[in-house]
Amino acid sequence: MSDMSRIKTFNLPDLGEGLTEGEILAWLVKVGDIIELNQPIVEVETAKAAVEIPAKWAGQVQAIHHPEGTTVEVGTPIIAIDTDPGAGPLDAPSTTATPSGDLPTPSAASLAAVEVAPAEGMVEPGLIGGAAPGGRTAVLVGYGPRTTAAKRRPRKGAVPAQAATAPAAAPAGVDHGVVVGDKPAATSTIPAPQVHDRRGEASGRATGGVLAKPPVRKLAKDLGVDLGTLTGSGPLGSITREDVQQAASGASVVVAEPIAVTSAPSFGTDREQRIPVKGVRKLTAENMSRSAFTAPHVTEFLTVDVTRAMKALDRLRGRREWRDVRVSPLLLVAKAVLLAVQRHPMVNSTWAGDEIVVKEYVNLGIAAATERGLIVPNVKDAGRLSLRELADALTDLVQTAKSGRTSPAAMSGGTLTITNVGVFGVDTGTPILPPGESAILAFGAVREMPWVHKGKVKVRQVTTLGLSFDHRIIDGELGSKFLRDVGDFLTDPEAALLAWT
Repeated sequence: MSDMSRIKTFNLPDLGEGLTEGEILAWLVKVGDIIELNQPIVEVETAKAAVEIPAKWAGQVQAIHHPEGTTVEVGTPIIAIDTDPGAGPLDAPSTTATPSGDLPTPSAASLAAVEVAPAEGMVEPGLIGGAAPGGRTAVLVGYGPRTTAAKRRPRKGAVPAQAATAPAAAPAGVDHGVVVGDKPAATSTIPAPQVHDRRGEASGRATGGVLAKPPVRKLAKDLGVDLGTLTGSGPLGSITREDVQQAASGASVVVAEPIAVTSAPSFGTDREQRIPVKGVRKLTAENMSRSAFTAPHVTEFLTVDVTRAMKALDRLRGRREWRDVRVSPLLLVAKAVLLAVQRHPMVNSTWAGDEIVVKEYVNLGIAAATERGLIVPNVKDAGRLSLRELADALTDLVQTAKSGRTSPAAMSGGTLTITNVGVFGVDTGTPILPPGESAILAFGAVREMPWVHKGKVKVRQVTTLGLSFDHRIIDGELGSKFLRDVGDFLTDPEAALLAWT
């Protein structure tokens, strides 16, 4: 096989939703590594999420074109792979760093030996877009690559890739929620093949540094086991199938806990810190500004006694089929919203200029605070799920958000949202509508408070709900009835179910 057919260059694909660029967060491989087909090779952050991109070919990593911290346009070459490393050594081009510190310019001979990946829309079957290791599916929808050059936005204090010969610590004050592996080292010769199971290491990044093979991760996901809570019995402390199966009977996840992590501020000599607005934070700012100044918001509040609902949750946890599921008040709030939508369908709609689009399906969004900012993944067609299925879906949604692996597809198409501000200890808020939605419910903290119950003042469990809605679609009467129904369900879930279903 000739050098021309052996060396293939993979361009950064369009990761969906028409995104035009992405920041390279972490390389999961390095020059010289032997990689497998569909093995995750790089983690890229877009304006919506952090996404692992799988390899289109098996082989040996020949070159990494952009270091971590670089923002790369869609269609830009990011990695070169030797698809037949057993055929012998290649004529390695010089990779000596230039005085400016930029990556070297490849020679004409090396460029001639490179086969560029097929254009978007001509993806080889079974590779990009197919099932990736660990049961993930890479969302690589082509809108056509851009041919503009990559933009370098290195992190403060970051070491250029060609100068890095050992693992480097993340810059101070920057926390991207991933464990950064070896930086790609630039050398004048290609090192001897080194077989690394980078998929296991990638799995560790997704679970806070825990090592687990993709089949084990899939088994843990199917059984609802949080790998971060386990101590591995395998090599190097890795999690095995036996570890997951042993923990499955007692595994549980708290759905409603806060998941934001905030790094300590790093101030300069002027005692000020300047944080670039990019990624999820930039998208959130754009969406919130657009929503706040296009949809006329109205917010109503309702304080309700949820003592019976909390007792119902306790009884639910005590049932045999629910003992391996840790439920939270958010589950009942979600069920209340779904039932109220059935009674008031107009709340689940979109303003489309000259028409209102009312949707029969409910893609229920759950606002989540993450290291990269606010995201709102949604449970698809949540109204068709049983209570147990809804609990499992909410658990999976929060687990995925915690690990930073929420896909752009999971954050698209939401029709109605719940924001659980109660986990932060506050009573309620005036939430801003996600673009394209007509209502969002704020669920406050559940507190013990004095409450008039059956003519006497007693200590009861009380919460406050806040409903913001688009006044172009929802008038005061409709918004009030919807909020009242949510409150009625939380006040007495059993009676509401009997009356409404």
